[in-house]
Amino acid sequence: MLTNKHIWNISYPIFLSLLAQNIINVTDTAFLGRIGEVELGASALGGLVYICTFTLAFGFSTGSQILIARRNGEQAYSQTGAVMIQGVFFLSGMAILLFSIVRLLGTPLMSLLVSSETILDATVDFLNLRVFGLFFSFLNVMFRAFFVGITRTRVLTINALLMAITNTILDYTLIFGHAGFPALGLKGAAIASVCAEAVSLLFFVIYTRLTVDVKKYGLNRIYMPDLSLLRRILGISVFTMLQQFVSMGTFLFFFIAMERIGQRELAIANIVRSIYIVMWIPVSSLSTTVNSLVSNAIGAGFTNRVTGIIKKVALLSFLIMAGCAAVFCLAPEAILSIYTNSPSLIADSVPSVYTISGAMMICAVGSVVFNGVSGTGNTFAALMLELITLVFYCVFVYIVGISLKMPVHVCFTSEIIYYGLLLAMSVYYLNKGNWRNKKI
Repeated sequence: MLTNKHIWNISYPIFLSLLAQNIINVTDTAFLGRIGEVELGASALGGLVYICTFTLAFGFSTGSQILIARRNGEQAYSQTGAVMIQGVFFLSGMAILLFSIVRLLGTPLMSLLVSSETILDATVDFLNLRVFGLFFSFLNVMFRAFFVGITRTRVLTINALLMAITNTILDYTLIFGHAGFPALGLKGAAIASVCAEAVSLLFFVIYTRLTVDVKKYGLNRIYMPDLSLLRRILGISVFTMLQQFVSMGTFLFFFIAMERIGQRELAIANIVRSIYIVMWIPVSSLSTTVNSLVSNAIGAGFTNRVTGIIKKVALLSFLIMAGCAAVFCLAPEAILSIYTNSPSLIADSVPSVYTISGAMMICAVGSVVFNGVSGTGNTFAALMLELITLVFYCVFVYIVGISLKMPVHVCFTSEIIYYGLLLAMSVYYLNKGNWRNKKI
């Protein structure tokens, strides 16, 4: 029987991993908030462009994770390593391709999206350095998919803490110019993030070699690119990749709308986004857990347990988020002071904290249920649900943000619409959809 303890034992290392990984965003925002609103805005836009490219790799790894978990549930352990290695081959090539595209086309593309020349120049400077991280982060996600898929997630905690510590130290030294380093400001934040991702990859490689039974998981072989297996992985992953990319692309659209309203609004949006990400971490860890649990259950022949698993994890997610939202709503000024020392910027950001806290209550359930849909292996259905939801999201953002130029906290109600629709359609699919006989 699945217990809260079992769920927690799988999810808490993922939670700590995501917490440490997102300290990169938190520390970048907190340090750059002491420099100026231009740096805050540029790091938001440049960071989102980077994340949009990264989500393609993350989407591929999510599909790979589903397949690894299914094989793990079937006790076909050697096939889990084969999936991972083919993913490494594929994502290495994708990293080279996307790096080249961003470096060659980043400036002209950003000039079409950003109206302020000052923010445009700063964004391009940040992005041109930040994209070097693709070579490391694209491979990191395959290690993460492997360890989550075999439900051995504690290693993620150590790895992510190491990455977070590296990023924090380098942010402090490179942004402000301590310990003999020059004060690089925004560029320093980009370099620190790249170095942290490189350290993360190095740790994963060493840890896997020293502690994993490489023979059991088929990691002791020399592999060549296997197009047949890659097609099978892509058959699941391609829809997840598109889903993740489109989802993050629409979030970038939200920030473009904020930039059109004004520099202050963009700065507020970036600060609140950082808070939003912190609140999202426990939800994301439980969503990743339910994805793996559902896939493992189906692989082991327990399809009848799927909806029970999803309900149990969704309830736990909601209760955790209720506590988090209460903390953020009771002391919003104290939370915001972590990111900026400007009293006016703090005061202007408080209403958006309240809005995001409400949205995350719906997200706590919606994200878990939606990832349960993905865990069944029907990633095409998940993509369709996401696309329908995002159409409504984009229309709303365009009307309230670009056309009416409403305050930031009103624009953030788009998150309530997004997660509310996603939850409703995911529940409908699990009740009515043909997912029980899906083969992968």
